[in-house]
Amino acid sequence: MGYILKGSKEYTRASLALFLGGFVTFSILYTTQPLLPVFAKEFHVSAPFASLTLSLSTGLLAISMLVSAALSDAMGKKKIMVLSMFFTSFLAILTALSPNFITLLILRALLGIFIAGVPSISMAYIGEEFHPKGIARIMGLYISGTTIGGMAGRILIGLLSDIFSWRIALTAVGGLTLIFSVLFLFALPKSRHTVIKPLDWKSVGHSYKTHIMNKQLLALFLLAFLLMGSFVTLYNYIGFLLVDPPYGLSQTLVGFIFIVYICGTYSSVYMGKKADEYGYTLILKLSIAIMLAGALITLVPSLIGKIAGLSIFTFGFFASHSIASSLVGELAGENKAQASSLYLLFYYLGSSLIGSFGGYFWIHFQWYGVISLILVLLFIGYPLVLAASKRVGRVRGFIDSKF
Repeated sequence: MGYILKGSKEYTRASLALFLGGFVTFSILYTTQPLLPVFAKEFHVSAPFASLTLSLSTGLLAISMLVSAALSDAMGKKKIMVLSMFFTSFLAILTALSPNFITLLILRALLGIFIAGVPSISMAYIGEEFHPKGIARIMGLYISGTTIGGMAGRILIGLLSDIFSWRIALTAVGGLTLIFSVLFLFALPKSRHTVIKPLDWKSVGHSYKTHIMNKQLLALFLLAFLLMGSFVTLYNYIGFLLVDPPYGLSQTLVGFIFIVYICGTYSSVYMGKKADEYGYTLILKLSIAIMLAGALITLVPSLIGKIAGLSIFTFGFFASHSIASSLVGELAGENKAQASSLYLLFYYLGSSLIGSFGGYFWIHFQWYGVISLILVLLFIGYPLVLAASKRVGRVRGFIDSKF
């Protein structure tokens, strides 16, 4: 059977569904990020401990994706994604009922496990079902859904938690994502290029080992760890900075800071298109440079400077992620679901480990410490881009210059 082609009804349906899948996943996953100062105050915990409400979810998400990718080969990609979205939405609502901080952490940990069914499989779905020449663009559209979801979830949480409470805010977001999950169920076409096969853990382990031993893929996995760790660290602790003097922003205004995610929505599609035109290596290095510039600009004391820096940093991050994730699908060849899962394993481990680790830089060195950590991580990323770009021969129609 043929690929899903641009201009067809299937392309429209699949694009909408993938956008909704990204929206649901990331609007729920990061709902606690703008609430970290609230949790620290209400439950009497430190900033690093408050960040565990996010780090536990992303850490278990990273590990669970290895299992969900294997299950998708035995049960079908669409079925796993649909189940994941429904369970995630219900857990989001249950989280709002947490009587104490420990219960909150347990529910967020469970959410991290069940949410894993969408990110890795959606990337593999795109790699298998869409025409190779348009993969970077459709991946950008999916990632734009993640950016809008992340932005909308945070803004809603900030606004509703100020008007009502953080519990009502979490309930409202969970209800909205439940509706979107139903739309996803009916919109996404079934996989046509996936061969359903019995679950064979030995074979699955071999495919993971093969991908890890691929030096180009390993470089991209490590790059994902650094990029996402930098991104989450910046957003985890900017809220603590902005609610304190001299800024003194309300929770609503802190939530609206995340509107800069629009920059990521645009850059993931725009820079993905440029990568198809001018080559992955060039645009990926440029995107990381944009992240570096944005991080430095956040050191400007004024609030406008902080927002400008966040916007530029966000533009560069989502462009980098869009290009790197597209490249994983191209380099993997077979067993794309497993390759995508490994990429996202490192991606979310970066979010979990570096995101919490960054809290100690905030406590001891404040914002200058946080930015110093981010700059070091991003500079380490450049050798990894060069390692990933060392290619010989052709990969699904992309010549060397594309990498």
